[in-house]
Amino acid sequence: MPALLEHIDAIARKLQRDVLYLAFVRGSRPFYENYESLDSRKRILQWFDDESIPWRECGRYASETTMRSYAGKVFIDVPFDETNPQYQKVQAFLEHSAGSMRFDDVKFYVVPLQDAMKNAHHDEPGFWERWAESF
Repeated sequence: MPALLEHIDAIARKLQRDVLYLAFVRGSRPFYENYESLDSRKRILQWFDDESIPWRECGRYASETTMRSYAGKVFIDVPFDETNPQYQKVQAFLEHSAGSMRFDDVKFYVVPLQDAMKNAHHDEPGFWERWAESF
């Protein structure tokens, strides 16, 4: 059965806060590797599970002009707050102390709620259905 994934900006609007997500470079173009077989993704998701860090698959930032297939992106359900112990734990696992990533093929992003609100019209009932009719 197909999975219905939320776009990361829709998640931010729903939670009414900045949100965190991971993108896996080798799962996206030009590589298009199977994201499920990426060692970095498997290792990170296992660590999230072991540490009881909530996560779920998500779509990229929604666009009305581009469609792309799912490439393994993951929403991390931890507030973007440098004083939050869970955020500190996630950041320490993903980044070196100088801020560079521990995993070369992973990008760690924050979507500010202010940016996500630019797509608030996507939440209107029937928006995506009307959009698809003229795609």
